[in-house]
Amino acid sequence: MEFTVRHINWLAPEYSESVWQLREDVLRIPLGLSLRNEDLSRDKTNEIFIAESQGKVIGCVFMEPKSPVQIQLRAMAVDHDWQGKNVGRALVSAAEAFSRSAGYRQISLHARKAAMGFYTALGYLAIGDEFREVGIPHFMMEKWLG
Repeated sequence: MEFTVRHINWLAPEYSESVWQLREDVLRIPLGLSLRNEDLSRDKTNEIFIAESQGKVIGCVFMEPKSPVQIQLRAMAVDHDWQGKNVGRALVSAAEAFSRSAGYRQISLHARKAAMGFYTALGYLAIGDEFREVGIPHFMMEKWLG
């Protein structure tokens, strides 16, 4: 099946209609958490990329500016039925292309320990020690854009 990736912002209908629920289903419910209990105000300043297939949002990633040269990749979620089908890779590729064109030189992220292999395969390097976030092990990872 085919999918497309595009850039939206928090005002897009897809943000409130589909992206929130995808993040809830993939990133929070499995941990016994809910986005309803989180401050999502920083989403308003993020660049958001979504993957869609037949009008359904099947993936998302948020890019949060941290400095004039660094941006953070966060809130990466891919629908369970689409995992392993290059959706995540396409989202990261679009986010990296945007970051380069916007003048960022480094992307950082907090990778769930279980997702480290995915990010390593895309050229991200783990830095520092394991830490806990949302109750599970994470590692800080980064990639310098060439």
